[in-house]
Amino acid sequence: MSQGFNYKHLYYFWVVAKEGGVSRAAERLGMAVQTVSTQVRELERALGYTLLKPAGRGLALTEAGQAAMRQAEQIFQLGMELPGVVADAVAAPSMRLAVGISNGLPKLLVRQLLRPVLDEPNLRLLCHEDRFEDLLAELALHRLDVVLADRPAPSNPNLKLYSHSLGSSPVAWFAPAELLEEARREFPASLARVPVLLPTTHAGVRARLDQWFERQGVKPRIVGEFEDAALLATFGAGGMGVFPAADLAHAKLAERYRLSRVALCDGVDEHFYAIDTAKRVAHPLVRRLLPAADGAD
Repeated sequence: MSQGFNYKHLYYFWVVAKEGGVSRAAERLGMAVQTVSTQVRELERALGYTLLKPAGRGLALTEAGQAAMRQAEQIFQLGMELPGVVADAVAAPSMRLAVGISNGLPKLLVRQLLRPVLDEPNLRLLCHEDRFEDLLAELALHRLDVVLADRPAPSNPNLKLYSHSLGSSPVAWFAPAELLEEARREFPASLARVPVLLPTTHAGVRARLDQWFERQGVKPRIVGEFEDAALLATFGAGGMGVFPAADLAHAKLAERYRLSRVALCDGVDEHFYAIDTAKRVAHPLVRRLLPAADGAD
């Protein structure tokens, strides 16, 4: 990028792209059309690519313009948030922790995983649930401090992410009262008879469950698959079927959903990870989440 690039030129380009033409952008900015047009040409000259092209009576983005627009959207969105962020910091000093929660992670266990930081007196906890891949992208852009997930971050030379184990839990099968007796009779063969609910393949444990079925020689009677573990438990509690869940959630499943454990799913564990952007974790609250040996790595 040349030394001629500056954010004023980028801002005028952003407004032109938003408005779909230089005239409308000039009207919005309260400036002369020629001034706005010149600023956009300066940006194109600095970047070395044409960003806008004629389209009917207006302008459209070139491929280079689309790339520039994506970056400009992020830059100016952050800029619009800046006054509020500064005001909040001055008005109420707090220890902020932005946590991404993978939708494959059992929600009944999230509070337990976060328990080491919940006694922080000035804690401001921001929890954002999304797809695993999308959360990693947000983490790489430093919009999140940590991601909690049921799998480690995949190897990617373009993303410097580090996965820290938070432990694991055996998986067990749970059933509502009306299916409990039948599910326990001749388990695990019973899973070919009773209705079964499973997490979708987005969950790290699903592959291990499929392998377990193969080892047991059981073809389950699958009647539903769910991305969200809490939704899975809700439908199970409603009588739709038996389902697997981390045994660490046994007490909460019994108390909140009136579910009973059928049996352990021998050899299948659910794993939990905190994913960060540094091998030596910098955020003090994220360090608290990790086992002592890992946190000092």
